[in-house]
Amino acid sequence: MQYALLIYTEPGHEETLSEVEREAAYAEYLALADDPRCVGAGQLQSAETATSVRVAGGRTLMTDGPFADTKEVLGGFCLIEAADLDEAIEMASRVPATSASTRPAASSCGVSAGTPRPGAPTAGRSNWPPRPPSGGS
Repeated sequence: MQYALLIYTEPGHEETLSEVEREAAYAEYLALADDPRCVGAGQLQSAETATSVRVAGGRTLMTDGPFADTKEVLGGFCLIEAADLDEAIEMASRVPATSASTRPAASSCGVSAGTPRPGAPTAGRSNWPPRPPSGGS
């Protein structure tokens, strides 16, 4: 079964890490990305680059930035193959971010989870694993 690992972090968290801690976190992301159970993954740009879109009363409303002011922001995702929830939790526990949640992926629009729609861009790993910020602690 496929599970989505949703990876959350506190803004600025990486800057609080020492160079050794940052390198260890990056190594863990590399290990997760190299795990054959990892189907696809991606890192998101900062929450400040978000555009929130809501439809209310037939009108599309757009707002720059995240929809809500929160302590943690969604920083990335990883789609994995796991035998069961316990295995998905084991993989989520390896994520060095502030927190990660796991949720079973479901079929949508007649396409199995993780299967790209015809003509849709495929999920590459060009921005995965997350790159450690440049500069030192």
